Parts: sequence; C-alpha cells; structure tokens
Amino acid sequence: MYLVTMLGNLLIILAVSSDSHLHTPMYFFLSNLSLADIGFISTTVPKMIVNLLNHSRVISYGGCLTQMSVFIIFGCMDDLLLTMMAYDCFVAICHPLHYSVIMNPRLCGFLLLLSLLISLLDSQLQNLSVLNFSYFKDIEISNFFCDPSQLLNLTCPETFSSTIVKCFVFAIFGFIPISGIFFSYYKIISSILRIPSSSGKYKAFSTCGSHLAVVCVFYGTGFGVYLGSAVSHSPRTGAVASVMYTVVTPMLNPFIYSLRNKDLKNSVRRLCSRLF
Repeated sequence: MYLVTMLGNLLIILAVSSDSHLHTPMYFFLSNLSLADIGFISTTVPKMIVNLLNHSRVISYGGCLTQMSVFIIFGCMDDLLLTMMAYDCFVAICHPLHYSVIMNPRLCGFLLLLSLLISLLDSQLQNLSVLNFSYFKDIEISNFFCDPSQLLNLTCPETFSSTIVKCFVFAIFGFIPISGIFFSYYKIISSILRIPSSSGKYKAFSTCGSHLAVVCVFYGTGFGVYLGSAVSHSPRTGAVASVMYTVVTPMLNPFIYSLRNKDLKNSVRRLCSRLF
C-alpha cells in the first residue's frame, strides 16, 4: 500500500509538471496535495515497517516529537489544500468569466504559502504543549505512531493553555476548512441547479466530482477515528481507524482523481510511454 501510494502520487506530480496543458490552478493544488499525501504517509508507515521487521515497538523521545510535528504539518496541509480546491471549484463554476483573473498565479502561491505557515504554527503549538510535560519515559501509546490526539490527552491536563491549544486545533482542522467547503459547495450546487440543460449540469458537476469524493474520504475516515475512539475505548479499534485515516486515504486520492479526469489520464499515459 505504501509503494502504491508513492507511485500514484509521484505519477500525478510528474504528469502535472511535465504537461503544459495542466499548468492551471486546479492541477497546481492537486500536485501539492499529492506531495502532502506523500509526506503524510511517509511520516508513519516507514517507521511501522521497521518496527514490524525488528519486532520492536519503541520510539525515542525526539523521534516521537519529530514524527508528531511532521504528521501535523502534512495533515494540516492536506486539510487546507482541500479547502483551497473547493474554492477553486467555486470560482470555476460560479464565476467562469473571471476565473483567470481571480485565480491568478500570485493568489495560488499566496494560498499555498499561507497553508504552510498555518500548518507550521499548528505543529509548533502542539509541540509546546507536549514539551511542557516533564516526565516522558516508558509511556505507552495505543497506536502504531505518535498520534497527536493521544499525546495531548496524556500530557495536557484541562488547563487554560491546553484548552486554548485544543480550540485552535479544532478551528484549523475542523471548523474553518469544513465551513469553507460547505459554503463553496452550497454556491456550486445553487449555480448548477440554475443551468437549463442536463448536459451542462453534468459537465459542471464533473468539474468538482473528484474533489467532493476526496473530501468525503478524507473527512469520513478522519471523523471515523475520533468518533470511534469516543464510542469504543478499544486500542485495536483506534489503531484500525488510524490505518484507514493515515494509509488508505492517501492511497485512494490518486485513483479518485485519475479515474474521473480524462486530461490527467491522458497525461499519465504519455508520461508512462516516455518513461517506459
């Protein structure tokens, strides 16, 4: 699964970078989403494979903090990039005549830089919360990686500072991105319903159908982890849900986009014919 994820996302990045027809905002965000997915899965799976081969489940203090920090950065990047792609679909369908003016390269670069800075800020805030915990030896985590939510529960009592951090994390990961996606799709659906022809409605919906599928998979598995952990306190259930969230979702994203997108499929075919 790790190799399939790496190959699929690398093919998308190479296809977008090598084909001038795909140098548009939609594919710019898609290639960066693939890059974030590579980092997201590479944070957890290689260490898990080494642990399986060595029959060891130990990670150092520094290694745990590093894994948690990088995991948060790429997870938050995934979250924010999906929100930006929803905004891109909104502009393409609701304001098609002004699309090239609104979604200019400067705005796309600014949005990407902003998502990176917010991800770094979120990662450092959670790092500081964990670093306040003085005793960090022989701690057992019921997962295959240093899950930030479990570490925060271990290290953060219900103090004012920990409440502020949790509220900020919820806003960045949950409320703001989901609100932006819901608003964008509310406007998109309203515009699609006003299109008189059925072929026009299908063409408009196919523009954002792949993105909507990825959003459902990403948030569906993500909420499944936290709702499952709230309902069931079984470590095995939490670990299985985490595998769905951290491994299955990055693997599915390239398939969802490539199977529904003719331009991307043709570009991948041309790239493969040149490489092989």
